[in-house]
Amino acid sequence: MSLDAILNQINNIIWGAPLLILISGVGLYFTLSLKGIQLSQLGRAFVYMFKPEKGKGQSGDISAFAALSTALAATIGTGNIVGVATAIHSGGPGALFWMWLIALFGMATKYAEGLLAIKYRTKDKAGFVAGGPMYYIELGMGKKWRWLAKAFAFFGVLVALLGVGTFPQVNGITASLESTFDVPIIFSAIILTLVVAVIILGGVKRISKIATIIVPFMAIGYVVASLCVILIHAEKVPAAITTIIHAAFNPQAALGGAFGFTVMQAIQYGVARGIFSNESGLGSAPIAAAAAQTKEPVRQGLISMTGTFLDTIIVCTMTGLVIVISGAWTTDVKGAVLTTTAFTQGLDSSFGAVIVTLALVFFAFTTILGWCYYGERCFVYLTQGKTQFLKFYRLLFIGLIATAPFLKLDTIWTIADILNGLMAFPNLIALLALRKVILAETKNFFSRLKKEK
Repeated sequence: MSLDAILNQINNIIWGAPLLILISGVGLYFTLSLKGIQLSQLGRAFVYMFKPEKGKGQSGDISAFAALSTALAATIGTGNIVGVATAIHSGGPGALFWMWLIALFGMATKYAEGLLAIKYRTKDKAGFVAGGPMYYIELGMGKKWRWLAKAFAFFGVLVALLGVGTFPQVNGITASLESTFDVPIIFSAIILTLVVAVIILGGVKRISKIATIIVPFMAIGYVVASLCVILIHAEKVPAAITTIIHAAFNPQAALGGAFGFTVMQAIQYGVARGIFSNESGLGSAPIAAAAAQTKEPVRQGLISMTGTFLDTIIVCTMTGLVIVISGAWTTDVKGAVLTTTAFTQGLDSSFGAVIVTLALVFFAFTTILGWCYYGERCFVYLTQGKTQFLKFYRLLFIGLIATAPFLKLDTIWTIADILNGLMAFPNLIALLALRKVILAETKNFFSRLKKEK
């Protein structure tokens, strides 16, 4: 049996019914118990994103907006371009519907993660704010659960080094630059490695500074380009949305039996790629949220949940609609090439390839930076803050960036999916175990807000 076959079997087990039910169930639970907070408080969340918190007692290394930008830097990546294309190619247009649904529930999950990140954050030996699932597992659930916190941190390091943080992103950048601009892979790999090295050796403040500049620019630019395609083919949008919804529940009837898609494929690829893209339930975003300058856990929870909305409901939808409207999903191409084909056909110009390539480069580059930070914080937790080991982690990360372009695409995505699933289990268990804390903090915050008014 080949390595790819073994990895696919492992992936199917991890992303089988138990994890899909757990991820969806946690999101559904918090959606219902918090009375649809992701919809009722979305406007307030966006206000908090840009409005500095008043009063004393705020602690943290970076602003709330910088923390969100760092989280978005990690989430808005190849998943928004390559991941959506892979989901539609493997699960049909209906996969996009399941990405929407898991994102809706995921906003409530992301809220809970952001809240706990501030509630249970602490400081490491170097004086930097430390937080995330490993800390709210240990400090919230108790020291007898430290093994679970260590398991999360261990998987977090692996995801950063071997999963989302390196291989898919670097491979996406180098392959796109080669296909669009004929840049040799070895050349782009060297340049990328050097630039990443300079930035990550500067720590979280340098990473967050870069993220606050690049993230808004890249996201807005990509959405505008996507809207151009959608507006040019506006008459096809209703049919595309109908196809997406029908294919989510009955792909054989909606698409015809020739494509061979099933409902289970649509759900599996939609949920897996959705989680890969917005990371709700993975436990990665709260690591960045913990560094925010705030004293209110609920406030940061609200800001955190906007990340899932922007990532999946906005950016992923743009990619998905362009692919479905253009009809490129019916061809044999996949990955970044599928998205490139869709934009090229949609704009009826080779400029579409340039747009996708530039977006992919920026998206993937910031994801590398964000995930380097996530992995670093998990590594610090495992080594109990011993700084001499931290240099080893950073050098290892840089070394993997240099080798990533030469690995096989399908294998890369399978490894990333496996590690994502393993990372999600400890975090989701913690969210359920600390659900009463989340509900109490939420009730207390909005009660005080009501009294102030």
